[in-house]
Amino acid sequence: MRYFIELSYNGKKYHGWQIQPDVISVQEKLNHAISTIFQQKTEVVGAGRTDTGVHASQMFAHFDIDLELKDNIVFKLNSILPNDISVYKVFLVDDEKHVRFDATSRSYEYRIWLGRNPFLLDFSWQIHSQKPDVNLMNEAAKLLLEYEDFQTFSKVKTDVYTFNCDVTEAYWKQQGDEIIFHISANRFLRNMVRAIVGTLVDVGLGKVSKEEFRVIIESKNRGNAGLSVPAKGLFLTNIKY
Repeated sequence: MRYFIELSYNGKKYHGWQIQPDVISVQEKLNHAISTIFQQKTEVVGAGRTDTGVHASQMFAHFDIDLELKDNIVFKLNSILPNDISVYKVFLVDDEKHVRFDATSRSYEYRIWLGRNPFLLDFSWQIHSQKPDVNLMNEAAKLLLEYEDFQTFSKVKTDVYTFNCDVTEAYWKQQGDEIIFHISANRFLRNMVRAIVGTLVDVGLGKVSKEEFRVIIESKNRGNAGLSVPAKGLFLTNIKY
């Protein structure tokens, strides 16, 4: 039987979602908790692979086990998991349902704080000096919906079969001293959102024009894009099936 898990996590202490040698990952912690409860090795599959330091306010994973789970499974998992990982639901799905391949859309937010705020240090990129123009960044962000190939914003060394992504939403919203970038697509490349944000901030600071932003996208050259902004401001926020 296959079960889906809905969870969230603070990525500060983790080297991303995926298990890696000699470092701590969210997947490792979840595997340990589930295996402890069932007293047998049980591994979860994640809906995506967040990078080191990236957070998730909504993530899904699945695992297979030939048992009917009791209602207290969520309580048991949260009793074993560290406080920076929280499980909200565990529910039965069809055996063919795949948490990664059946996802139709994923959404991310990137949070920037204009100024200094010690209470948001772990959850935003703080810009202390010049404030970017949100209107300019929104004009440039609209261009992302015109393209499919996002090689420009991908890590150079990656094993993906295609750089094509169907971006359905990309915009900035300002709430007081916080500006938040929202982006949705069927899939994302490694480092893609952080590279897009860094380049759009260059637009907002007047370093790159809207027309130059288009040229950067079409160049398919990571060296032409902006910096990869800090991971701590990035959140995986929604996965749709």
